[in-house]
Amino acid sequence: MKRLILVRHGKSSWKHDLPDHERPLKKRAYRDGRKVAGTFKEFYSPTATLWSSPATRALETAKMFKEELKVPDKMFTIRQDLYTFDAKELLEIIKSCPDTIDKLIIFGHNPAITNAVNSLGDKNLDNFPTTGLCVIDFENYKWERIKTGRTIITLLPKNLR
Repeated sequence: MKRLILVRHGKSSWKHDLPDHERPLKKRAYRDGRKVAGTFKEFYSPTATLWSSPATRALETAKMFKEELKVPDKMFTIRQDLYTFDAKELLEIIKSCPDTIDKLIIFGHNPAITNAVNSLGDKNLDNFPTTGLCVIDFENYKWERIKTGRTIITLLPKNLR
């Protein structure tokens, strides 16, 4: 069985005139990130691999989860190709995951994350919010063959406040 956890980066700030990939998180994103990560910790069992987009807002979100879940450095990778907004590209990245990894956490961007949550899981959301987390299980042992899985957990910051 494979478990995919998709996390949309925290709410980013438009306060400064910066390139898109350098936009930082807003203060709210840190509160939401700690709340979602802390709640997810109750469901989490170790040995997940974390992959993050290199964009500041995604990477900072990923680092909050890494710290809260006590993920070792060797299980944490920054992937340039995760700076994508395209669901097809995101799906190809997910399907490229080595089969030795059973649990994969991805930190990425919309609309790719919303589209992936809706196409891979069995519950639809109009718009997956910032710092939202979705766990999808697949009755499959090869990442390249995943299709529709079962959405088992959806954590949305507004529901945890």
